[in-house]
Amino acid sequence: MPSSILTTTFPEGPQRNRALSVFSLFGALGYSSGLILGGLLTGIGWRWTFLMPVPLALLALVVGALLIPRDHRTESGGQDPAGAITLTAGMLLAVYAVVTAPDLGWTDAATLATFGAAVVLLLAFVLIERRVRHPLVRFGVLRQGTTIRANLSMVALMGAYLSFQFMMTLFLQDGRGWSPLRMAFALLPVGLIVAIGSPLAGRLVNRFGTAPLIITAMVSMTLGYVWFLVSAGSSPDYLLSMFPSLVLLGGGFAFGYGAIMAQATEGIDDSEQGLASGLVQTSGQVGAALVLAVLTAVLSGAGDGGADFTPYRPGLNLITGVAVIGLLLNLVPVLRLRRR
Repeated sequence: MPSSILTTTFPEGPQRNRALSVFSLFGALGYSSGLILGGLLTGIGWRWTFLMPVPLALLALVVGALLIPRDHRTESGGQDPAGAITLTAGMLLAVYAVVTAPDLGWTDAATLATFGAAVVLLLAFVLIERRVRHPLVRFGVLRQGTTIRANLSMVALMGAYLSFQFMMTLFLQDGRGWSPLRMAFALLPVGLIVAIGSPLAGRLVNRFGTAPLIITAMVSMTLGYVWFLVSAGSSPDYLLSMFPSLVLLGGGFAFGYGAIMAQATEGIDDSEQGLASGLVQTSGQVGAALVLAVLTAVLSGAGDGGADFTPYRPGLNLITGVAVIGLLLNLVPVLRLRRR
């Protein structure tokens, strides 16, 4: 993962924080340009949205091979295919069970069997990691409270935001009949704000530390969802409801992502920096997949409501709840520390 390369290349402190902020900046630029380019390509034909990334990925591969320094060979490495298989299969089955449950029924035998198989595979993964010589995830790296909190924060951050983006895309295109390009311009403020704010995140982490910045980011994200929930009504106005929410979400993501990445690798031995950064990135992907799976179950049939936003409110309640949990996860430890 790119973050693993950053954390193993740059030492902990200002250099790594700056590198992570630059990484977030380029991610935001890719997100913003991808929105517009995707909207334009969809107007030509939806297949172009799958074809265009191919030359860009090949270009990134060539540039990476030229610029990324080669790793030094180690004789102590090993593989963990059993752990990789059980973890991947378990997560896929869990997501599949949540997505198909609304149609089959939550108490249907197939749904219960899928959930059961997912639990068994994930338990098997835990047992394998405790016994295998070269584990895919060494659980000892999670002994630090800040590392666990950073991973859970990334689950909340990515899970809530990507689910919100999916829901708004569904509402604007299917409910209001907006074109892909118009919808892309509507969501563009988030990417622009992240691109502007990301370079500042590294400096703020150096000055104030990761915890205050993560709390500020989570407050901004939560306020964004709450504002939309309060002001949307049955027919949300873009300037009154959507735009202020997108500004708050963009600011929260700009400062939260890099700070969470920095917190996840704080105090971790250099030999396990790749593991720690890869783990927090995986947490973000898992959080996005799980929250999005639950959201699709909650929004089952919401598209039939047309331009009425009311059927989407349960999904927005879910997203807001995830953001609040992420905020409390970081706020409560700080309040306890101050009381002591």
